[in-house]
Amino acid sequence: MLDDTRRPTPDELLAQIELQERREQRGQLKVFLGYASGVGKSFRMLDEGRRRKERGEDVVACALQSGYPPDIESILRQLEIIPTLQIGDSEIIDMPTVLSRRPQVAMIDGLAYDNPPGSANAHRWQDVEQLLQSGISVLTTVNIQYLENLQNDVERITGKCATCIIPRSFLEKSADEITVVDAPSADSSDRGVRTGASSLAEKHKLSRLRELALLVAASVVDRQLEGYLRSHGTEQTWGVLERILVCLTPQSDAAAMLESGRRNADRFQGEFYVVYLREDMASREGRKVVELSVEHARKLGADVHALPGSDPVEAILNFSQERGITQIFIGRGFAAFGAWGQFRGDLAVRLIRSAEGIDVVVYPQQ
Repeated sequence: MLDDTRRPTPDELLAQIELQERREQRGQLKVFLGYASGVGKSFRMLDEGRRRKERGEDVVACALQSGYPPDIESILRQLEIIPTLQIGDSEIIDMPTVLSRRPQVAMIDGLAYDNPPGSANAHRWQDVEQLLQSGISVLTTVNIQYLENLQNDVERITGKCATCIIPRSFLEKSADEITVVDAPSADSSDRGVRTGASSLAEKHKLSRLRELALLVAASVVDRQLEGYLRSHGTEQTWGVLERILVCLTPQSDAAAMLESGRRNADRFQGEFYVVYLREDMASREGRKVVELSVEHARKLGADVHALPGSDPVEAILNFSQERGITQIFIGRGFAAFGAWGQFRGDLAVRLIRSAEGIDVVVYPQQ
């Protein structure tokens, strides 16, 4: 019988140790994510806190909103509350009291707040990070308009722009669970679109906001899965997120293909990569064409890489497997016979046949 077990590499062992230490030392973060105000985030969070308390967990509420409806007020009467501190016109979490009290679970209704100047942490999400580092688990709420890189999308949909920003990296690195709250409630006067609205236009807005929220949740799951697989020495050849890869050649201007790749990545809140082969930089003319395309790609926010090797198909597939690419865009220069000189045969056909689980899109005019 063959033994197919494999000794972990030092990097894999380190990743496993770090993952285990994080689970043992840090608190757990659960985020109730809403796509519009009034969908029921506060109720879901506080009701979970109540149920955890009934199961014997030590739960406190340390940041609340004002003007709760009666159903939430009835839940609050069953919970311990650590009042916030009033600093000028701002309310901040009483971090010294919470850290001294050291509950198992702290509930924070409203993650997207900036603390006043002079506070130990400039932002509330940093307060949450401090609680997690102290071994306190956190339940919190937030709407998608406060997440980094989503403000423009939400503003186009709702006409409103958020002022407080939470880095997406905070959620991707710290969130252990994200629950998209999808239970529209009564109309609220402070939202960009109304969850109780019946018009077709408003329903379309809500549908688009809900889609963004689901994509954010998927991105967190994807990051967690990627970290887990890497810590166990498993290559991830697919992902929850869309990861778009555009392949540049010296044969033509790739502007339209690059812009299409950027739009597709933005549409699904995914990642955008651009690659070119170092071999293509040998000739002066080819180098100039590729350099112009690379400059345009960087302006579009692409993650640009020069690939080693002389076989473009092998280089692109290796890169795609490492990054979990879901779509590859190639143009006329790639699809042409003998595009890289020493190769004969249709490289596009080779790529399509070999790119298992990856969609390959050919742009004949590029």
